[in-house]
Amino acid sequence: MIELNTLNDYLCDLLNCAAYDDYCPNGLQVAGKSTIKKIVTGVTACQALIDAAIAEKADAILVHHGYFWKGEDPCLTGMKGQRIKTLLQADVNLLAYHLPLDGHATLGNNAQLAQRLGLQNLTPIPAQDNNPPIVFKGELPTACCGEDFAKVIAKALDRDPLFIPGRDGPVKTIGLCTGGAQDYMVQAVPHGIDAFLTGEVSERTFHEAKELGVHFFAAGHHATERYGIQALGEHLAEKFPIKHQFIDIPNPV
Repeated sequence: MIELNTLNDYLCDLLNCAAYDDYCPNGLQVAGKSTIKKIVTGVTACQALIDAAIAEKADAILVHHGYFWKGEDPCLTGMKGQRIKTLLQADVNLLAYHLPLDGHATLGNNAQLAQRLGLQNLTPIPAQDNNPPIVFKGELPTACCGEDFAKVIAKALDRDPLFIPGRDGPVKTIGLCTGGAQDYMVQAVPHGIDAFLTGEVSERTFHEAKELGVHFFAAGHHATERYGIQALGEHLAEKFPIKHQFIDIPNPV
């Protein structure tokens, strides 16, 4: 077991939370039991994940997408009120790590996705704000065409990505940022990428990929961000005497 404050302090230090100007608070968002024996990890703190974690007798839930986003209605009513009420009644902690989990060099969403795709020489692309980098680039062991890289993604994530061909020629260097990071493609292009991979796509992305001459792949916000939080939970279970269970709530988006 581990004390809640010890766990929270360790995670905030490990993920360098203080360095990020994020859209939400990182770390403990809803306080429950002071002693943690079992954690459940998942992508988003939806009601289905909360209910599943409570059924599995978790003391804490760790997620990538938590609550209290900038611009969000602060009132604890409706859907958000019900989620937090469920956590409080069960005395279960909720900890969330957004950009810090994207950016971590080994446990992060991008690092874990790159590993799953077999990318090598993963390096950060400098951020254009005061945050640490969350956009990366890596290399395929062997160059391939865009269609073949789409197959690599489909096999790794068990879903077919949206593929927008940008130009003729092989794909070797991949820019990537998981989740809703389609607009970071423009930032990544000057760093010599042949393709950009993220989770979501916008209408404008089609034109940008064509005009920039870069292949674009959208493989799903949820699908690209399943692996960082899972790796984090596994790391904690190895370091501390606690149990860990990853629960995936399927999401086609």
